[in-house]
Amino acid sequence: MLRLVQRLAILSAINLAFSGALLPAQSQPGSTDQSTPANPTPLPTQSTPAQSPAIGQQPAQQPGTLSEQPVPSGSTNAKTAKKDNDKPISQTDIHNASLWQDPGSISAKDLFYGEGGKDGQPVAPFKFISEDMNGTNPKFDVKDTNGKKWRVKLAEEARPEVVASRLLWAVGYYVNDDYLLHVATIKGIDMKRGAKLVHNEQVVDARFERKADNNTKIAIWEWKSNPFLNTREFNGLRVMMAVLNNWDLKDANNAVYTNKETGRQTFIVSDIGATFATNSLQNTRAKDKGNVDSYVGSKFIIGTTPTTVDFGTPSAPTGVLLKSAGFLAADYVQRRGYVWIGQDIPREDARWIGSMLGQLSHEQLVDAFRAGNFPPESIDQYVSVLESRIAQLKAL
Repeated sequence: MLRLVQRLAILSAINLAFSGALLPAQSQPGSTDQSTPANPTPLPTQSTPAQSPAIGQQPAQQPGTLSEQPVPSGSTNAKTAKKDNDKPISQTDIHNASLWQDPGSISAKDLFYGEGGKDGQPVAPFKFISEDMNGTNPKFDVKDTNGKKWRVKLAEEARPEVVASRLLWAVGYYVNDDYLLHVATIKGIDMKRGAKLVHNEQVVDARFERKADNNTKIAIWEWKSNPFLNTREFNGLRVMMAVLNNWDLKDANNAVYTNKETGRQTFIVSDIGATFATNSLQNTRAKDKGNVDSYVGSKFIIGTTPTTVDFGTPSAPTGVLLKSAGFLAADYVQRRGYVWIGQDIPREDARWIGSMLGQLSHEQLVDAFRAGNFPPESIDQYVSVLESRIAQLKAL
């Protein structure tokens, strides 16, 4: 009888959630119930990217980049951008936008130090500035001895986020400069969240993140409504989310940055800490973020047609829904609305990403996980799964 009551409660909660405004979010862009941009002319396939053009030289239109347009009159100014930078960017404010850039020689990239390089690392001592109360993981801002400002993240997302940023950067997607410091002393640190993670002003396994010079966040971007829909580069990003098992694909985890000098807008997935574990949200953070056993046991390719491929990430958190006896039905429905991101991806676009990932050596993949300070035994397992996934993409 108790189980019957629980099932009825779950069904009732799901029904209420589906009757709300969240249901329309489940349709995939391009389906008959949603107006989306027309499919653009397919971009030429590229198995081995050419060397990046020299600084200051721009092709007429680089793949993954929109043709340069003048800044619209009445465009968001700096003061408004700071106030509204967590709102979706409007079509009228999009100009000179880029999602991806030619990564150049992938096999020559340093995946231990990443885009910022060895010289770009945060340098101690660090001085506490303020705490950031947004998100689920403890975060705060510091200045290093060179006066550079860093955002520091602690807890479960810190290590996998650094690895994820290395791999995205390696294949041409924009990322922030991320470093993982095993131990860091933060003078004057004063935390409300995560205070138990601080001992004598020291924190362990802290992710230090810094935006590129002259870049300012002006908005977020939406998976279902962005200028890159249906392009090879956008579909490649969808594949990368499945490779990394990034299940937390809320629009709020995306960012649009503008460069003050060039006017270039870069579209990035800015919060990539829910990676290298399960295909979906779980009841414990330790299981769904940076958990090698979860990653080894997760699904990757779950279906194919002659032209498309479906991936296991992101998936709906059915287990969380059942264990909550339906109380998390609204969250379940919201996350179920992300499932399309991993489905119906053109095989040739998935194969394109596989061809670029395939240029990374075993040693480079190991270095990416070393950058995240994962233990050697976990690194071996992670790299084994990752190499298997790359092989599956290349074979599509």
